[in-house]
Amino acid sequence: MKKIMMAVFCVMAMVLTAHADNSWERVQKAGKLMIGLDDAFAPMGYRLEDGTLVGFDVDAAEALGERMGIAIEWHPTAWDGVIHSLNSGKFDCIWNGMTITPTRAEQVNFTEPYIMDGQVVVVRFNETRFASYEDLGGMVVGLQKGSSALNALQALPEAPRDVREYADNPKALLDLESGRLDAVIIDNVVGRDAISKRIGRYKVLPGFITKEPFGVAFRKAEHSLRNRVQAELDAMVADGTLGLISEKWFGENIVDKASW
Repeated sequence: MKKIMMAVFCVMAMVLTAHADNSWERVQKAGKLMIGLDDAFAPMGYRLEDGTLVGFDVDAAEALGERMGIAIEWHPTAWDGVIHSLNSGKFDCIWNGMTITPTRAEQVNFTEPYIMDGQVVVVRFNETRFASYEDLGGMVVGLQKGSSALNALQALPEAPRDVREYADNPKALLDLESGRLDAVIIDNVVGRDAISKRIGRYKVLPGFITKEPFGVAFRKAEHSLRNRVQAELDAMVADGTLGLISEKWFGENIVDKASW
């Protein structure tokens, strides 16, 4: 009996070893972390005219790689198939402003949120009438046609007097600056990117109308790699590294969870 039990134990140990999660060891041995992204998603990751890849996620990942002693290798891919590409082994993770949703969480292993995205309200910099998005009742509000901002309208406690739809956010922001709008409902990272490029023109009101947390996605079984990246992200928040990158791209620290 003892011999049989020992044999069963050995077989189980071999099976467990064969399926052990060596994802961090694999990346460490390769000396690089391969990251999938849509390289046209400003300000998280996009191309300059000369083809240089830039953005918040790009800077954050490159800083993390330097701290971990590994190179970062970027793999642009079509967004509608990015999870399939991850799970088929084309790269190690997705780091590109990916919203954490229940459906996606069934397919990938997310980190904790590193940025809270969602719909926010942008007003003129010197605006004093509004304390938060709850004060938009009876106002003239602009938003991008077909965007998630339309859904956010339903979450407002009081309806605006007039809602004007624009082909893109820059046109809405120009009308806000000129006084033709009282406020613009806009995606958080997009709005803060616009603010960082025109300091002193706009500001974001406190509070999210809707919330969409961003996380880094890994394959479901690859916990050791996910946990190693999570630990380094936590350290980058704690020592201010990620906050400095946020200030570069958004004009302020939006990685501080206390503000979410």
